[in-house]
Amino acid sequence: MTDPVELTANLIRCPSVTPEEGGALVLLQRELADAGFECTRVDRGGVSNLFARWGKKGHARSFGFNGHTDVVPLGDEAAWTAPPFGAEIRDGVMYGRGATDMKSGVAAFAAAAIDFVRNTPPDGAVILTITGDEEGDAVDGTVALLDHMDATDERMSVCLVGEPTCPNKMGEMMKIGRRGSMSAWFIVTGVQGHSAYPHRANNPLPAMARLMDRLASRELDQGTDHFDASTLAVVTIDTGNPATNVIPAQCSGTVNIRFNDLHSGVSLSDWLKSEAESVAKAFGVEIETKIKISGESFLTPPGRLSDLVARAVESETNICPELSTTGGTSDARFIKNHCPVVEFGLVGRTMHQVDECVEVAQIHQLKAIYARILSDYFA
Repeated sequence: MTDPVELTANLIRCPSVTPEEGGALVLLQRELADAGFECTRVDRGGVSNLFARWGKKGHARSFGFNGHTDVVPLGDEAAWTAPPFGAEIRDGVMYGRGATDMKSGVAAFAAAAIDFVRNTPPDGAVILTITGDEEGDAVDGTVALLDHMDATDERMSVCLVGEPTCPNKMGEMMKIGRRGSMSAWFIVTGVQGHSAYPHRANNPLPAMARLMDRLASRELDQGTDHFDASTLAVVTIDTGNPATNVIPAQCSGTVNIRFNDLHSGVSLSDWLKSEAESVAKAFGVEIETKIKISGESFLTPPGRLSDLVARAVESETNICPELSTTGGTSDARFIKNHCPVVEFGLVGRTMHQVDECVEVAQIHQLKAIYARILSDYFA
């Protein structure tokens, strides 16, 4: 049997801070190839990715897993009480960067897949797509893997992303969708001048304050059946002006929006630009607007896939998971254009933190859940 805890530890010992591969995908490729998976490195734009398939290409029934081996930076390394890449175990808890997000998840589904195809070869294909670019710009990660699959006629019938999904207790939540995410940057340009003679200047700050107030005060919606209300947060307003006797020429501000399926990136972009144009006209300033849409909202309606995962989770944890769309973005936002996708993984309380850690027992439990999902899917 493949030990998911040992595999997690070996992955943590690979220093794979985005976009460094760090040996993690080399390790996984070796393990999967030994089990009969056909493995292909899909590297693009300086990012390393791995595609692995057991079974015939183009089989009508294929189950896919998706995850990432890249991790966020360590932060203050001196604040760690355990080596960040040491995979040290204390009192049944393993410490290390990526312990939760998400080398344990990758190890659990890789171990489950290896044992499953060895012990109960299915009538179908098992596909693993593992990226090194989830924590970065995500341009050359899962997107590159999906492009490779399109170009080579590879196909997942359904996919499970192994991101941490449980807030506090193993088994309590799975994700059937995600909110969309976008950011907007505004630069307001007026006329610089002496603060004692404001009539000779055109201060960009009141215009920025008005724009930010109008955006933040707008109720975007009240939520939908499967989504919370959309939110807009003002995340920064900057002038870079240290002087108290100078009216600055420019001011910049940034907002971030998390939106549900009542909106699209385009509709919200049009609204943001319209508000900026209105304020610019009212204050006689210029406002430059830049918008980046990180992902659209999506929903995999409750049905066969979510039922399959929920039954396996409840069988192993005695908890029926809540079907949720909360949280930030994940690579499921790309996979939803390829096939139905849901997410289930560990408790994510310590992800991205100093002393990131995972309970060893939960790694075994997660492998058991993934193994049951595979068994039930191919039954």
